[in-house]
Parts: sequence; structure tokens; C-alpha cells
Amino acid sequence: MQSNFSLYLRLSLMMFFQYMLFAVWWVPLAAYLANMGLSRSLSALILSSMAIGCMASPIIGMVADRYFKGQVVLAATNFIVAVMLLLAGLTSNPVLLFVFLLAAMIFYMPSWGLTSSITMKHVDSDIFPRIRVFGAIGWVFAGVFSLFTVRVLSLEFDGTHIPFLYAAGIATVAALFNLGLPDTPPLAKGQKASFIDIMGFRSVKLMKDRNFAVFIFLSFFAMIPFSMYWSYFSEFLADSGFRFISITMNMGQFLEMFILLAVPISIKKYGLRNTMIIGLIAMIIRYASLIIADGDLQMPMIMTAVFVHGVIFGFFYLGGQIYIDRKAPPSLRAQGQGFIFFVTFGVGLLAGNFISGEIIRIYSTEVAGEVTYRWDYIWGITTALAVICALAFSILFRKEDYSIIEPGQDTGS
Repeated sequence: MQSNFSLYLRLSLMMFFQYMLFAVWWVPLAAYLANMGLSRSLSALILSSMAIGCMASPIIGMVADRYFKGQVVLAATNFIVAVMLLLAGLTSNPVLLFVFLLAAMIFYMPSWGLTSSITMKHVDSDIFPRIRVFGAIGWVFAGVFSLFTVRVLSLEFDGTHIPFLYAAGIATVAALFNLGLPDTPPLAKGQKASFIDIMGFRSVKLMKDRNFAVFIFLSFFAMIPFSMYWSYFSEFLADSGFRFISITMNMGQFLEMFILLAVPISIKKYGLRNTMIIGLIAMIIRYASLIIADGDLQMPMIMTAVFVHGVIFGFFYLGGQIYIDRKAPPSLRAQGQGFIFFVTFGVGLLAGNFISGEIIRIYSTEVAGEVTYRWDYIWGITTALAVICALAFSILFRKEDYSIIEPGQDTGS
């Protein structure tokens, strides 16, 4: 029992630090870029540093699969992230800011897949949500830095460079802690690495399974409406007069803590397919509520949009991670987790950021330095995209065969 407690505690703290160090600076980033007065395209590019970083996820996953212990890879990447975020907090040059954040994200984003594969190596996939929930706790706890800065230090937090400095410190603590994680040797050590392995794309073979292919393609498409909240919601809140942007958005992660614990219950009762559909329906509810977020309904509708975040992320995206863990053979699970992040928070978020940014540009005007947004049109278009995604997934994702797909096996129909 003591051994299991120690294992769960270390894995839980791993998740806690890993997501807290990201949330503390990412959540208010769009508001910071808006305060810098950057163009829409440059802001979208900087916001896409995360998406570009996700494209490195399969590569880091392959390194963990073949060459180095997972906990060592995680510690090394976090040390690099700490340095890059410190530099980002010390510069006011937008080009250098992009360079530093891009470097930070190239080494940080693979950690989402890596922390999942490390956890699933030591605990059953049904236990995984109980560990992953501490990532949500860390995300919510990041709001404490905002309160401390404003209330104790009497400084502004959201829309400033200060979040980068906090994140650099947290990343350093996380890196030191990672060195004490359970030993996670590479599962595919000694196997010959081809160019496909080096790029981390051997898991693409899993797409010979029809359901897996549908899941991958629609996960990509879902990132287009998802990006409007993920990357630009802090800009919407700033335009709506919110001061504590980080705390407001982190309330969504507060509910996520409980939602993540409900994921295995939902999967057991309703099945994995229906669980993921619930997540997509929640995305429709989010954007539909924002269409009518005006006047007396502004606060309740905005909070509705914030609180359903946990349902969207937990039921659809975490459900997807569990799906991959059940379908992929052991030697490809780290790459499989990296691959889904490449598709969603990599290519999907990259496309979504620019598409969402263009939608905002079309439905906003600037006069004498003041920007006026047509948020009703913006949220209307985003709602329509969410509806299309949910309907397509409901129709096309039919089969619930969770037998492991071996490389080269064709289970499609």
C-alpha cells in the first residue's frame, strides 16, 4: 500500500507541476500580446508557438521509446523550458519573444504525451484519470500567482511579462522533481530506428484502422473551434472588462478536476464513443452560450463557457488518450500519445489559430487605436464549426473495437 501511495504521489506531483508551469503564462498570453499592440498575424504566429512545439512531440516520444529513460527526458526538457521562459520574460522585442517561446514549446509540448506515457507505464489506464486530475489542480493553482502579484505585490499580472518569470521558476522545480520519478526505461530500446522512427511517425500505421483514422481526422478538425477559446478567450475577456483573466479561465480547470474523475465512470457506463461525443456536445454549448453573453446574461453565459471546458477536454481529449493507449501496441504508445498531440495541439491548433485569428480580424474594426469586435458573429461561426464536428463524429465513429493494432495490421472495414 505504501509503495502504491508513493508511486501515485510522485506521478500526481509530476502532473501538478507540468501543467501549472504552462497555465501560469499561457492563459493570459493573448491579452499580453494585445497590450503589445501586435498585428493579428504576428499575434497568431506567437500563439502558434505551442502548436509548432507540438510537432516535436512524436520526436521526443520516439526518444523516450528507444534511447533514454522517460523521467530523464522529461527533466532535461523542463530545464531547457525554464531558461527559455526566463528569456521570454526579459525581452520586449516581439521577434525575440517568438523565438524564445518557440524554443520553450518545442521542448515543453512533448511533455503532455510523455507524462501520459510515463503514468500509463506504471498504472492501469483506468487509474490514469485519477493521476491526470492533478494536472488540472496545478492549472487551477496557477491562479494563486495572479492573486499574490496583485494583492500582495500590488503589481498587474495579466497582460504583463511577469507570468513568464513565475513559469521559469516552476519549470526549474519540476525538472529537479522529475529526476526522482519512477524508473521508466525505453520500451523499444535496441530496435533499429528508421527515418520514420526518427520523425516519430511509425504510429501513423495505426490509421489503417478505420475508427482510429476517423478519430485522428476529426480530432484535427475539432481544434479549429477549440482554438478560439484556447488561444483567444483572454482577449475576449479583456475586451469585456475582466481584470482577473487567469483566475476566471482557471475556474474551468477547477471543474475539470472533478470531470476527469468521471471519465472512467462515463466510459464504463456509456462507452468510449459516447463519452467523446458528450465532450463535443459540450463544445457546442460553450460557443452557443457566448453568442448570447450580453447584458444581464453576460456573466452566467461566460461562466457556462468556462465551466464546460473540463467536459470538453476530459471527455473528448482525455478520452482520446485512453483510446490510443488501448489501441496501440506497447512499443508505440509513447509515439502514439505524441502523434495525437502532433495532430491536435500541433497541426490542428496551428491551423485553428490562424483561422480563428482571421475570423476575429474580419469581424473587428480599429478606429483611432480602439478595436471594436463583433463577438456575436465570431461566436456564431465557431458554434457552427463545433456542430459540424459533433455530427461528423457521431455518424462516422461507429465501431468500438479496442483490440490492440499491431504495426501493419489492417482492421479497417
